[in-house]
Amino acid sequence: MVRAAAAIGAGVLIALAAVWAPDVGAEYGDVIMNREAEKAEMPPVIFPHWFHRIRYKCKVCHDDIFVMKAGANEVTMIKIIKGEYCGKCHNGRIAWAPLYCDRCHSGKSQYTIAPSEGGGALP
Repeated sequence: MVRAAAAIGAGVLIALAAVWAPDVGAEYGDVIMNREAEKAEMPPVIFPHWFHRIRYKCKVCHDDIFVMKAGANEVTMIKIIKGEYCGKCHNGRIAWAPLYCDRCHSGKSQYTIAPSEGGGALP
């Protein structure tokens, strides 16, 4: 029962994030991650939560990879490259590797990055 309430609470926070956040190009249900991005002169990360959710059950990511509490996950590119957080799947084997900056750093910002060329998973 507690986990269900936590899941509902997290869902509400995720849904509201796109409503309360500044206009960075997110859509309903997206999670905007900008704690480190603009400090590094990169556009904010727009995480398409519902895009992932329709493909995977919640338990795939929560609570082993991501804690369901706003601000509780210290996600950095170094950690992702080392296979933590998003890097658990985005490793070039399960999903595309974190080599294509604009795929995640897609939020509207004063900072811009060049579009990626190439594509899928590494051999």
